[in-house]
Amino acid sequence: MKVTGVLGTRSSGTTSRNVRTRRDLSCSSLIRRLGCALREGKISASELTSLYLKRIETKDDTLNAFTEVDKIGSIEQAKKVDARLAAGEALHILAGIPLAIKDNICRQGVSTTAGSTLLRKHLSTYDAEVVSGLKARDCVLLGQTNMDEFGMGNTTETGLGPPTRNPWNASHVPGGSSGGSAAAVAAQMCAGALGSDTGGSIRQPASFCGVVGLKPTYGTVSRHGLVAYCSSFDTIGPIGPTVEDVSYLFQAIKGDLKSMKYDTSLRRSGDRKPLSFLEESQLPSRPLQGRRFAVIAEALGPGVSTEVRSAFLESVKHIEGIGGIVDLVTSRTFQRGLPAYYVIALSEASSNLARFDGTRFGSASFTQQILESYTELRQDTLGEEVRRRILMGTYMLSSGYSDEYYTRAKCAQKQVCDELVGYLSNYDALLTPATPDLAYIVGEKTKNPLQMYAGDLMTVNINLSGLPAIVVRSCEPESNPSQRLPIGIQFIGKHFCENELLEIAHTFETSQNTRKKFPEDDMLSNL
Repeated sequence: MKVTGVLGTRSSGTTSRNVRTRRDLSCSSLIRRLGCALREGKISASELTSLYLKRIETKDDTLNAFTEVDKIGSIEQAKKVDARLAAGEALHILAGIPLAIKDNICRQGVSTTAGSTLLRKHLSTYDAEVVSGLKARDCVLLGQTNMDEFGMGNTTETGLGPPTRNPWNASHVPGGSSGGSAAAVAAQMCAGALGSDTGGSIRQPASFCGVVGLKPTYGTVSRHGLVAYCSSFDTIGPIGPTVEDVSYLFQAIKGDLKSMKYDTSLRRSGDRKPLSFLEESQLPSRPLQGRRFAVIAEALGPGVSTEVRSAFLESVKHIEGIGGIVDLVTSRTFQRGLPAYYVIALSEASSNLARFDGTRFGSASFTQQILESYTELRQDTLGEEVRRRILMGTYMLSSGYSDEYYTRAKCAQKQVCDELVGYLSNYDALLTPATPDLAYIVGEKTKNPLQMYAGDLMTVNINLSGLPAIVVRSCEPESNPSQRLPIGIQFIGKHFCENELLEIAHTFETSQNTRKKFPEDDMLSNL
């Protein structure tokens, strides 16, 4: 199918953009650069950790990306790495790399609140399996990052502390619910972070903050130790400055037969295609030659801002210019995904959050009747958005309504999944904008929940289908070079084919002429 009209006529040559122009900041992996510096003795893990802690101290009063910073523990971890490096041990590339963890992922002995007042005194008694994976590779864990309460939101304004701010423009939100993790990476307060994605909670913040976010195939990464929102969709994934950085984190946290302890990940480790990342200077002139992509036409329909649409079309033009074949396809189920997602997600949330009753979690005194204490606890400690979603979910599961809502939503989920998987049998990846709009102004969406829910339009169908997807920064339209807020493009891949998806995204990222990777100059550019 020849792409015309919406996307313009396919060009057989390169785009007008010079793909070999050197950018202000290289796309070279930050984690790889820091790992080499540690092994070459240019900097110690303790010094590197101290630099990041100082950065947090300087920036986080404004951005509010962290809920807790573990200064003592992170320095101790770094000293252990230094001792092992001094002894000549061969360590993992992530050894000594400072990372951050979203506040709904458990770390032993550390406060894990999921952004809720109800859990403000909760200390986790064990490590989530993904945290164990990072610790096994000697990562330095700096602290927990801010989030929307229980992951219910896409602005990171409903958590325990003040709203998190977007590092590119502090009057805008970073997205959510993993906004703290994305903001921390963009503001160079950590070299990478973990988030969780139920309906786009990694990918939307990645787009708003101009970083890379990967939502893996559902089941590839263990959910053990993740505070549940919707267990059918919850997926832990990495956020980093570049695709290569994200790939290192993904390889560390994905489940495998040898290391899995709990049945919260599928019994396969993903595709067996080895990862191969080429530097910009190593790329051929048309590195995506032979790759086939499909743009979902409905993702460019009403409700998509002019800026997002322009950036997306510029990115498609660039993909064609470096050899990719791009077709336009229609999706009859595209609009069904959003209502189906919210019916299923809120129904599961009402069930999952029933455990927070003050007996095992929370701080109910039970000086009154048990039911009164239970009601008072949840009324006083759960936020407005969480209570709204619990009420809607309980209603949709109630007698006489579950068939009308939940059963129909599950049927729609299967239709969405079948259609996307069908297209992916003919294409290497599907393309959509990451979000319908630019980052919102702080406070803009919290009073209008329906508008906030509509912001998940581009991402929820991927969760319904269990497919992997990655968001990287779009090409910027040449007509608007001063755009201050980043815009993301979403690549959707086949089940368990993360490596192939990462290579495609890396090629796109490395070959495009984008401006600054971070809002400020690279604080570690001398390494």
